[in-house]
Amino acid sequence: MNWRAQAMSTLLLGLVRLLTGAQARWYGCPPKAEQRIYFANHQSHADLVLIWAALPQELRSITRPIAARDYWTASNFKRWITTEVFNAVYVEREKKGDEDPLQPLIDALESGDSLILFPEGTRGHAEDPQAFKSGIYNLARRFPQVVLVPAWIHNVQRVMPKGEVIPVPVLCSVTFGEPVALGADEARADFLQRARSAVMALREV
Repeated sequence: MNWRAQAMSTLLLGLVRLLTGAQARWYGCPPKAEQRIYFANHQSHADLVLIWAALPQELRSITRPIAARDYWTASNFKRWITTEVFNAVYVEREKKGDEDPLQPLIDALESGDSLILFPEGTRGHAEDPQAFKSGIYNLARRFPQVVLVPAWIHNVQRVMPKGEVIPVPVLCSVTFGEPVALGADEARADFLQRARSAVMALREV
């Protein structure tokens, strides 16, 4: 990370913590420098930033958030910050030809990176998460050694209400739960429902 990116990282981390608190609550597992996929509910573009800010430095440095290419490369600044500060993995929200939309995630995991993933795929607006898409199941099958950690993001949608351009200070937190493992013969639908339930259960913690 060059000095400009390092300066922006420090500035952004301070701003996010000032506005939200960015509290991390390790309920079901400790923060540990092992290869993980953190998967969480998704209600705001700020979700990516909040989880990144909630992680301790030693985990931030090895963890890459998943970012929708069309949104996060829409301007030079967004592209720069997601590339240079977050070291994000860009994904396409619309499948193009025969390309595997999971390939960038597969490449990152094969390189030993940890990931921040939102299995709903798109932001939801209801209290409960939308049904999880199959990506996390496919990754769990391909990388059984990677630890799957559910997380619940509290209140982040209130920081930037719809139609507003100035963030509102609201106390937010991220609760990390007990890891979930794919069963040897577990069906995709069963695993996706169990993973979604693991995320939702953290809402009441």
